[in-house]
Amino acid sequence: MALGPPGSAVAPGRGALALYRLAWILATPLAVAYLLWRARRQPEYRQHWRERWALAPGRDDATRPVWIHAVSVGETRAAQPLIEAMLARDPDLRLLLTHMTPTGRSVGEELFVRRWPERVRQAYLPYDYPGAMRRFLARWQPRVGIIMETELWPNLCAAAARRPVPLVLVNARLSPRSLRKGLRWRALIEPALGSLAAVLAQTEADAARLRQLGRGSVTVLGNLKFDITPAPAPVALGRQWRAAPGARPLVLAASTRDGEEALLLQAWRALCPPGPQAPQLLIVPRHPQRFDAVAAEIVSAGFPLARRSGAWPSVESAVLLGDSMGEMPAYYAMAEVAIIGGSLLPFGAQNLIEACALGVPVIVGPHTYNFEQAAIEAIDAGAARRVDDAHAALVQALALLADDPTRSAMARAGLAFTESHRGATARTMAALQPWLGAGASRPPGPSGRGAPPA
Repeated sequence: MALGPPGSAVAPGRGALALYRLAWILATPLAVAYLLWRARRQPEYRQHWRERWALAPGRDDATRPVWIHAVSVGETRAAQPLIEAMLARDPDLRLLLTHMTPTGRSVGEELFVRRWPERVRQAYLPYDYPGAMRRFLARWQPRVGIIMETELWPNLCAAAARRPVPLVLVNARLSPRSLRKGLRWRALIEPALGSLAAVLAQTEADAARLRQLGRGSVTVLGNLKFDITPAPAPVALGRQWRAAPGARPLVLAASTRDGEEALLLQAWRALCPPGPQAPQLLIVPRHPQRFDAVAAEIVSAGFPLARRSGAWPSVESAVLLGDSMGEMPAYYAMAEVAIIGGSLLPFGAQNLIEACALGVPVIVGPHTYNFEQAAIEAIDAGAARRVDDAHAALVQALALLADDPTRSAMARAGLAFTESHRGATARTMAALQPWLGAGASRPPGPSGRGAPPA
């Protein structure tokens, strides 16, 4: 999470901001080294370097876009219902979509740019140098900046306050862990939160933590991810795989993180002896740069490997590898049970809502702080179960494979759970209306910050 300073509504700690800016200057060689290091496994990091410092050429039109920043894959997917609603509402609207990672950019291109090539532009948000942020805002001249979830930067906030460009934090979340980190950097964070035109949080718990960081006004509107409708084509593809001759019951380990695959493979070997009727385990790593490493882990564990990028699906293989981007709905649609990655080790968990929305029973580990409220409510609704570790997760998954009535009840509960939480998109659109209206730029509000009405 990146949260940071200034804005005229609350005077920033000048010393803290000066040190922060100096740190960025000193860290420039590290930033370059980081891009080169990431490019070793993900060549896309070699592309668009000029955008990282806002040195790319100027725009080829004079339209003032609505700017949405979605740092990576999760935030980009969360923005989908909001972006679709904006483009449907105003046929003249132009959007700028920024990211920090190549995977986020790739998903944004697939979801939006290919569908609306004349209306949606993409770029990387530059690193948080004062000059880079000034150049970025001068180049694009957005009428409003909509920041998804938690990604705020001190120099960006300062540059936006000076132009001025109102910034709105949408679908905001703040975990207890991030709160503890934020309190240590309060001299930078509190002014930044105070400078925002509006903060629209997912839950009351998120709002309470944001208030602890000094943000007085926070509006709770729900989680946009409940409004995401799985794309029908990959869902149909997954169901086709599931109905294929010889298909076996399948447990999905979705969006796994580093170290979790080894634990799952060890437990799978102990719990599920091979055989023509034995269930299969499908592992889908969270990050594409790890696909080959996870493939090697599967082979090292002694399992014949079938990859989505190769011979797929294979009824002979005990373990399958989902090494593709944009096909998670297909993987959920072919699974009887889903274990949510990032929850077995302390990564905070990945999104469990998508599985519930497709009627797939969910198992989560002990670490769900990124989706804590959703996890608690899914468990209370009967759509999910919590376990202590990878071994227990697979024990629970195999038990559900053998228990059709319980699995069906969990599937129905998941569908009802997601349906009951829909509506955040409409509420967010209403809250953003002051900045989305024709010609809207900076409506008046408390302290001159342009905050929308409560």
